[in-house]
Amino acid sequence: MAPAPPPVAIAVEDPGQPAVEALIRAADEYLSALYPPEQNYLLDIAQLRKPNVTFLVARLDGAAVGCGAMVRCRDYGEIKRMYVLPERRGLGIGRRLMQRLEAAAAAAGIDLLRLETGARQPEAIGLYRAHGYVSRGPFGDYPEAELSLFMEKRLV
Repeated sequence: MAPAPPPVAIAVEDPGQPAVEALIRAADEYLSALYPPEQNYLLDIAQLRKPNVTFLVARLDGAAVGCGAMVRCRDYGEIKRMYVLPERRGLGIGRRLMQRLEAAAAAAGIDLLRLETGARQPEAIGLYRAHGYVSRGPFGDYPEAELSLFMEKRLV
């Protein structure tokens, strides 16, 4: 019998808390090492605090180890800022964040979620595909870009 996964608390939190800001900086550094600046479409703290954003933080033993956001757009929701610390990957934290973001979208009456992710992030692509996201073309203000993958999922 496999051991139970560690207890992870996931909740809506303010992205401006010092520990959460450090997590977001870690995500920025990770993405900056993979992609040129013009292909990093990051939301800053002020944008994550807007009323149309649900921002979740995953905590393990009280420490912020992951985050994700769902932005309510006119006719869809967009998944943004999905990140789990590399040393905490493999514990199901990303999967649980996705489940909670999808539940938040459904509760808000959103039936279509979209996202942009990078071609150099196989772990993220695998997570999204495992959750039923399928490839699509660019949406919103995103340009066609060699290193970008665009995906969507219909919530039904």
